[in-house]
Amino acid sequence: MRKGLLLYNPAAGRFPVRRFVRGIIKPLKDAGWSVDIAETLSGTHATQTAHQAAQEKYDAVFAIGGDGTVGQVASGLLHSNTALGVLPAGTTNVWALEQGQKPFSWFQWWNLRDNAKLLADVTPQSVDVGVCNDRPFLLWAGVGLDAQTINKIEPRPRLFKHVSVPHFFVTTVWEATFWHGLDLRVYAEGKLVEGHYLVAVATNIRHYAGGMSVISPNALLDDGEMDLWLLSGDSVADAFRHFYELISGKHLASEHARCIPFHQVIIESDANFSIQVDGDPALGGSKAEIKTLQRSLKVLMPKNALYLLKHPQK
Repeated sequence: MRKGLLLYNPAAGRFPVRRFVRGIIKPLKDAGWSVDIAETLSGTHATQTAHQAAQEKYDAVFAIGGDGTVGQVASGLLHSNTALGVLPAGTTNVWALEQGQKPFSWFQWWNLRDNAKLLADVTPQSVDVGVCNDRPFLLWAGVGLDAQTINKIEPRPRLFKHVSVPHFFVTTVWEATFWHGLDLRVYAEGKLVEGHYLVAVATNIRHYAGGMSVISPNALLDDGEMDLWLLSGDSVADAFRHFYELISGKHLASEHARCIPFHQVIIESDANFSIQVDGDPALGGSKAEIKTLQRSLKVLMPKNALYLLKHPQK
């Protein structure tokens, strides 16, 4: 019998998930799992609990929360045989959206159970994990305007999560009004790129901007490579242009957007900058060193999402 830990974040999302967690147990037990339940007390606690589960030889930790919770649990499972299972219940759930899962809400409470069924009987897959200044990430790490905004709004009360998109948009516009980008030096694959940018974001997945943009349409989760997107500009008008191009897909041919595939990259500036990791604030500075750890995390993925892998295990 496989052993799983349901690790849920009580503060995640627009709707408290606690009372619905036990509803996941039956579909998992029906598929041959024994299940324990734990609640996260903080991001650090989520990572520590996941790491402890790996040491105790759990077959999987099911992270119930948003993308921040997912990244924190993933950090605790790196280089272990314990797989990450994602059950979306947060404000944004871009990892799950990319894989065809539907988020939990009180009006669609059954999605939590249905997603558990999708993951209950699948073969664990190995995926890449990024590390930004020694902090692991599963989705993105970025500097510039998006990081400025995230550092302003997180952590946010649950009330604001009900208007998360307009709240993020208004805060981004406000930040762009008074902040005009960074002069960056980017060292990637033995080359130096210099310029003035509003955003520099490394992405491991295809979606960005809360799932509204497909920023890297051909990204694979296990190829040992990530994309660094550099978005130039210095004004609110430039920020609006990038938003439109990202949503419409026109960034792929834009002269104002540049994509650099990388295994390891260093981003430097003479000025300090904010950093975001998986949509959570991270410690800023004047340097961000990002590298890819190929196939360093086991995950449970729905069978219809295996196209996101270069080398899926059948």
